Amino acid sequence: MTMHKTVDVNVDAMIEDLRTLVEIESPSRDLDALMASAKAVAAVIESRLGRQAILVESEAGPHVHWSAGGDPKVLILGHHDTVFPPGTLERRPFTVDDGHATGPGVFDMLGGLVQAVHGLATLDDRSGVEILVTADEEVGSRSSRALIEERALACGAVLVLEGAADGGALKTGRKGCGTFQVSVAGRASHAGLEPAAGVNALIEASHQVLDIAALGRPDIGTTVTPTVASAGTLDNVVPAEATVIVDVRVETADEKERIESAFAALAPHLDEAKIVVQGAVSRPPMPESASAELFAVAKQLLPDLEGKAVGGGSDGNFTAALGVPTLDGLGAVGGGAHADHEYLVIEVMAERANLVAGLVNAIRNT
Repeated sequence: MTMHKTVDVNVDAMIEDLRTLVEIESPSRDLDALMASAKAVAAVIESRLGRQAILVESEAGPHVHWSAGGDPKVLILGHHDTVFPPGTLERRPFTVDDGHATGPGVFDMLGGLVQAVHGLATLDDRSGVEILVTADEEVGSRSSRALIEERALACGAVLVLEGAADGGALKTGRKGCGTFQVSVAGRASHAGLEPAAGVNALIEASHQVLDIAALGRPDIGTTVTPTVASAGTLDNVVPAEATVIVDVRVETADEKERIESAFAALAPHLDEAKIVVQGAVSRPPMPESASAELFAVAKQLLPDLEGKAVGGGSDGNFTAALGVPTLDGLGAVGGGAHADHEYLVIEVMAERANLVAGLVNAIRNT
């Protein structure tokens, strides 16, 4: 693949910046770790791009916001939190070997952040560009959503630096996704002496799991998957409480409404059992129409690029739902997100950095 415009990107410098970020662990909700990570992200941005990066405090940890100044035109969007618990780095340190970089967060999504910063560094004029790196994407973006939406609307175009889809494809559409929790209240009793005196929350939860699983419509992209369940205290006690957690993915706003209504309408099967439902499809779907304009520009820069609609959600779902043109999957080429075999392909880093720079120029010139 060749680009119409070639700019110099120092891959060794990118790898060193990536090492710096990976070696500061940043598990979601670990506020001390996230503060250290945010400061490191800000330092990398400032050292490569000049101008100060601002830490935006939140209950989920600090977000990092950087602006080149001028009339806002394009928002570079990412996150610095990871799914890996403290201590993962000791077991799986940052390593460069056989053309791959490995370590917690290299693909999701610290590599993409580094590539974007180094791509922007090749531009003589960075006016109109903003970078927002949030601290809570992996846990739902509750504290960052309003800021994401504000800056997306102000800029008018969003480039999301999440890892690429298989084969380096850009992510041109995403499902909406959300989590529901169904809590069941029954009544405890002795399982041997008087089981009938109890209300078995586990049996009620089992009914609910079957009802919930039946809501899926995989033929139209709707998946409803019970993932975690808990019930009971002792082997001779009728369970008084049970909980079921459910992962939901949808492709359309209509399906979002249908699923949310169906969860709200769940009703107990057993007399005297009670259920409480919490949750929503919190990330709206990102339709492929939201990325069409920007994907066409990317194809002009790299004609061999492919686009894929994927099941996972990102902060791009929020910006696309506002009607802001959004292109996702611009980050690292690799794989193994959230897994121990997570990796980044080094030989593509410069090309992806150049792609970000080319897109920024194209957006600002339209």
